[in-house]
Amino acid sequence: MKIEHPYLMFLGDAPDQLAAKTASGIVHWRRDWCLGQFTLPGCNADLGLPHMDIAAAAAAGCRTLVIGVANRGGVIPESWIPTMVAALEAGMDIAAGLHQRVADIEDVSRAAAAQGRQLFDVRHPTRSFNVGSGERRPGKRLLTVGTDCSVGKMYTALAIGHELQRQNVKSDFRATGQTGIFIAGDGVSVDAVVSDFISGATEWLCPANDPDHWDLVEGQGSLFHPSYAGVTMGLVHGAQPDALVVCHEPTRTHMRGLPHQALPDIQTCIDGHVAAARLTNPAAECIGVAVNSSGLSSDAERRRCLSDIEAQTGLPTVDPVIDGVAPLVATLI
Repeated sequence: MKIEHPYLMFLGDAPDQLAAKTASGIVHWRRDWCLGQFTLPGCNADLGLPHMDIAAAAAAGCRTLVIGVANRGGVIPESWIPTMVAALEAGMDIAAGLHQRVADIEDVSRAAAAQGRQLFDVRHPTRSFNVGSGERRPGKRLLTVGTDCSVGKMYTALAIGHELQRQNVKSDFRATGQTGIFIAGDGVSVDAVVSDFISGATEWLCPANDPDHWDLVEGQGSLFHPSYAGVTMGLVHGAQPDALVVCHEPTRTHMRGLPHQALPDIQTCIDGHVAAARLTNPAAECIGVAVNSSGLSSDAERRRCLSDIEAQTGLPTVDPVIDGVAPLVATLI
């Protein structure tokens, strides 16, 4: 697929900043592709981009309206449809990564056809996959995993990829979710793959490669999250990771979206993911912890948190945004 930029980022009525994580990720890694943002009443997210209505965005040269909200269930509210139709009528394409296909919305599909515009549903694979085989293949792979959803798995994988490239180590970022696909330009949104084929899709995504080449596989969900553990296990089996990095957000009091479900402690999370990974790669190891410390109140609290985790696990522990990932990469290579 060829999604044209510049982008107008659509935030709809996102209830908080985390609900707009798709848009936030695109802006962080592809800021030069993003000209503005469009919000609806009640939106509590802000990307720091200029606010633009549809007419202003079209005049500024925006080519695609990107649906930047990842809501629970991946549905498109009725209140978003007039904006989508207006964008099509102004000459823009629409790209979305939700479970509900924009192409299945009658008003949107009709407007796209009338205007000769394209609709991109990046979450939905356009090819089929085999079931996973579990057969070992050359090349090295790192998979980011987490204590919960939305804790920085994509960011950590991208940051490790940038550091490896800076050190002239061969590597590729392998996108497994809609935001990563917008950033990388390709990939497979594995949570839209039929469950029997997730591990096979992951094997296809990171195939045999040079022995010294690293694939940085974007993680999804958590083995400890009752809603999304299935997609995590498929990724773990298909990636056959040589290395794992556990990602964590220390201010969480429960699993995202599940107030009754406590988070695992870091060591339990490490042990569980390593045990699962060793089913297809007996040599799999956890090489570090990445902490999203944005919710902590001070730098002293941040440093204390990282120090405590490092002492508990014996592994290098960093906030990739503040500290970078050089200590993780040093352990990796």
